[in-house]
Amino acid sequence: MRLAMNTLGVAFTVVATVVFSLASAAHDGKLTFAPVLTEAIPAVVSIQVEQGARRRPRSNLGVSAGSGVIIDAREGHVVTNHHVIARGERITVALKDRRSFEAELIGSDPDTDIALLRIDAENLQALPLGDSDELAVGDLVVAIGNPFGFGQTATSGIVSALGRSGFIRGGYEDFIQTDASINQGNSGGALVDLDGRLVGINTVIVSRSGGSAGLGFAVPTNIVRAVTEQLIEHGEVHRGLLGVSIGDVTPDAVEALGLKSDKGAVVASVVPGSAAEAAGIEPDDVILRMGGEDVKNMQDLRNRVALASAGQDVEFVVMRGGKMRTIEATIGRVVEVDTPRSLSASSLAGATFRDLSRQHRLFGRVVGVEVVEVERGSRAGELGLESGDVITGVNGQAVGSVGEFETAVADGTPYSIELQRGNWQLSGVVR
Repeated sequence: MRLAMNTLGVAFTVVATVVFSLASAAHDGKLTFAPVLTEAIPAVVSIQVEQGARRRPRSNLGVSAGSGVIIDAREGHVVTNHHVIARGERITVALKDRRSFEAELIGSDPDTDIALLRIDAENLQALPLGDSDELAVGDLVVAIGNPFGFGQTATSGIVSALGRSGFIRGGYEDFIQTDASINQGNSGGALVDLDGRLVGINTVIVSRSGGSAGLGFAVPTNIVRAVTEQLIEHGEVHRGLLGVSIGDVTPDAVEALGLKSDKGAVVASVVPGSAAEAAGIEPDDVILRMGGEDVKNMQDLRNRVALASAGQDVEFVVMRGGKMRTIEATIGRVVEVDTPRSLSASSLAGATFRDLSRQHRLFGRVVGVEVVEVERGSRAGELGLESGDVITGVNGQAVGSVGEFETAVADGTPYSIELQRGNWQLSGVVR
């Protein structure tokens, strides 16, 4: 017991000494976050969003509030959450010095819940963007925002976990989890490290009461940076597309494929005509690196491909047959899906299909054709097809679009299909 207590005491002393050294020179030895907050708070703004501003008397306006962060003082760029400004007709940004400005919406991306505003103002102070990939669980952080409309408020905590997901259906998620107190109105505010760098945009809380329960989540700045660059250039995000169906590296795969760890993403199938096929990526390849950086898992690869610019040449390192290979691929672009339509093939009469949409929860995990609707009592219904299924292959060949699927089944002969239903992989014969 004495050994455990001594060990804990040493660890606490080390942490306390590191934090203490950050503030002692300016504050007479007091342990304080004040030097960080002095620089950071002026860069965090309050946002008021008016809905129905052009249709209703001002007294009847729908008004919501949130937070934002100035990331470019010269251009007047303010980043916030998409859900803060969604459906807003007038957006007002209030600074710490009590000045307020009507903001222009440059662009917004619901799939990452990031929006970018511009205000025409002088003497702004911006927060420098840090490298969120450098964060580690246990790092001290400060959350700054506008909870419940009280004005700028700072709370402290640690990085509780990294790589969290499951909050935005069909979205691109890699959330930082923190126990710094985050409440309603903090959305769009800053998560700052002890060097005074922006490492995340506070976005989501999990709470039964609606108040802080120590479960706050922030979009990491490396996603924020990629999204805002595209919003500035295009006014929207042009998603990159590689054209592979991927999965995580399982413990069995580590041994079977001769890998050193479970890092990376396994290629299950490659879409014909895709960027991946053109580059020479093959099923059973394990993608270990993209653009010179390690791939952590399936979700990590999905996020990074989606946020890459269409037409960009990217180097991938893959493991194939126990050997490392370097492959260069030109990233394609995700296009909006067609409206749902029925196939001419009578074998699946009663079902409507479309190319897999970004809103589908399997988007990015598999490539295929989404079953949109199945009529009760129809041929497709009798075969067991369900709304939400994703057909990934016909007769063992991958299908990446409704057109490819229709061509594969057009001759009327019996065929086998492979489909994904949630976490289940199913197959059957259609006659």
